[in-house]
Amino acid sequence: MSHYNFKKITTVPPSKDFINIMLSKTQRKTPTVVHKRFKISRIRRFYMRKVKYTQQTIHDKLTAILTEFPKLEDLHPFYADLLNTLYNKDHYKLSLGQLNVARHLVDKVASDYTKLLKYGDSLYRCKQLKRAALGRMVTIMKKQGPPLKYLEDVRQHLSRLPSIDPNTRTLLLCGCPNAGKSSFINLITRADVEVQPYAFTTKSLYVGHTDYEYLRWQVIDTPGVLDRPFDEMNTIELQAITALAHIRAAVIFFLDVSEMCDMEIGQQLKIFESIKPLFVNKPLIVACNKTDVITLRELKEKSPEKFNLISALEEEKIPILEMSTLTQDGVMEVKKEACDRLLAQRVDLKMRTKKADSILNRVHVAMPALRDRKRRAPYIPEQVKKIKIMEEEGMVPSKRLERHLEEELMDDYSLDLNKNKDLANEEWKYDKIPHFWNGHNIADFIDPDIEKVEARGLMDISAMNSSLTPPVMY
Repeated sequence: MSHYNFKKITTVPPSKDFINIMLSKTQRKTPTVVHKRFKISRIRRFYMRKVKYTQQTIHDKLTAILTEFPKLEDLHPFYADLLNTLYNKDHYKLSLGQLNVARHLVDKVASDYTKLLKYGDSLYRCKQLKRAALGRMVTIMKKQGPPLKYLEDVRQHLSRLPSIDPNTRTLLLCGCPNAGKSSFINLITRADVEVQPYAFTTKSLYVGHTDYEYLRWQVIDTPGVLDRPFDEMNTIELQAITALAHIRAAVIFFLDVSEMCDMEIGQQLKIFESIKPLFVNKPLIVACNKTDVITLRELKEKSPEKFNLISALEEEKIPILEMSTLTQDGVMEVKKEACDRLLAQRVDLKMRTKKADSILNRVHVAMPALRDRKRRAPYIPEQVKKIKIMEEEGMVPSKRLERHLEEELMDDYSLDLNKNKDLANEEWKYDKIPHFWNGHNIADFIDPDIEKVEARGLMDISAMNSSLTPPVMY
């Protein structure tokens, strides 16, 4: 998962609501009754408390805003560049800076008027000083309307950004608009990206997750890119460039060989060449999509010059795979090839570190040697084999359960808990032994060792029974 959780940023109220919240909180949390008969020291403390509480409330709220919004210097380069692309980092820093200045101004106003209130000589003078202090604080916050509104818009947009982990295993989909990137991510992940037959359906980054080799993989769908310099690209295209520049991922470039994306193969390859510097040190695959319309073999027969443009990529040792998101032919092969290449690169990088040496010294894979070539089949008892044969021929009736009886008898069914008891005598299953007899407990007449005595023949049972007397009941 990503280390950044932008959804926890506190809501930034507009300046008017901010002022109302602060003043109403001061009115609720501080005393509201003062008389001119009070000592002047008590009156001063009353109004000084009002000024200090308002200042502290504004200070805490502005501090929370400044703390919760991410600092570009502390972010991963991918997120820092993405924030710059979406919101303009100069404007972002300027807004936070204005709130920081406002916080210091409010603190200065409170400090100045607290000193003046110490010399107030009447209730009226103290009240006017408090009124002037709160008025100046309100004026300062009214001027912060544009920064507060801008930061609230940024907060709302940040909370809707997908949770992207720049350091995990990632497949990055790029290419020209309407080349089939969103259809591909919908097929290999549970993402539900909108797919339409026109260009620039995807206007932001979308993330899905898939599994391969018992590992979780992150798949990022980027907006389409047009053939033009980076400085002329719009915000939608720059999001794809940002992801390509900062995320170490396996890149899958989608090439529409059917040219149904309103761009010829030559134009698509120009886009590929323009962003090719961003593919350095990253596994790269070119996926020729929409082969259900025309395959590479058919393209070679119909238009050899276009086929030669594509085949020129193989000379640069770039794998070219055919696929169709409509028929799903070749989709899993593209995913497998991309995952294998990225996995091999990540393992190779880890093997070069010193940490890998300390782990490999403790790893030993034991491969047992064969004793002989004799085949040893599993042992199955003969009785079990006979039962299996009888079951296959339908000769062994299936066991009837209580559920079957209940379904047959319906309302006439009653649960019998005694019929399956394993006793020496079948008649004993339904014996009814009373708990009381002639007003006495049956247990009082039973010796727990009576069966042992009978087995040894040490005592006449009839004589023992005649000698028993019932206990006295109180």
